[in-house]
Amino acid sequence: MMNQTPQTLRAVVNTDGAVILDTCRGEISTLNSTGAYIWEALRRGETVSLIVSRLATETGERPETIELDVQEFIHCLEEKQLLPR
Repeated sequence: MMNQTPQTLRAVVNTDGAVILDTCRGEISTLNSTGAYIWEALRRGETVSLIVSRLATETGERPETIELDVQEFIHCLEEKQLLPR
């Protein structure tokens, strides 16, 4: 997926979540802790399947359910231009 943060994005990530500023558009997005985990994993170049597997292990939820949620979240990130398409 994504292995670097676009040049126009500045982010602060901690255990509570993330705040991402798009300096070009002047927009701020906030993510909860799970959203920040996914965004950071994508930024490191991890695959969706690896992210889903780790979240399933950590939460005990079914991977199928998690994968649908992760895919929907990725779509939202793309819509907000926080990930390259």
